[in-house]
Amino acid sequence: MTTHRATIRWQKLPEQPFTDSQFSRVHTWEFDGGVCIPASPSPDILPPPLSDGSAVDPEEAYIATLSSCHMMAFLAIAAKRKYIVEQYRDTAQGVLSKNENGKLWVSKVCLCPDVQFSGDKTPSPEQVQKLHKLAHKNCFIANSVKTAIEISSDS
Repeated sequence: MTTHRATIRWQKLPEQPFTDSQFSRVHTWEFDGGVCIPASPSPDILPPPLSDGSAVDPEEAYIATLSSCHMMAFLAIAAKRKYIVEQYRDTAQGVLSKNENGKLWVSKVCLCPDVQFSGDKTPSPEQVQKLHKLAHKNCFIANSVKTAIEISSDS
């Protein structure tokens, strides 16, 4: 078992009141190795200046996390099967909707990977689908959430 950490930092701007709820929610995510990512609510949730559309929002990060985990599992399985992956690009999308209690949640994520292979041994479309199914089963992030995850691959 391993432990993973992230530091989330937010600071009230001196000129902003707080109790009127009209304060910026822009903050920073800090990770080991020194990576700092500007983060904010989605402008679809809170309009600027309470948010910053150029920063990563939690919904985007959630979708990217699922996509990244799936990709890493896919690449590992493809390598074990001796397939050479030259490029992997996923244009993943997530749906934010209300649950049965009226609370917002990411109800569905669709991964749309486009994988380019090279070499003498390239998988058939059916084999690619099997690789994606195995990757999904082996993605520990996907195994940790209740969001419906679909995989739509044309490669």
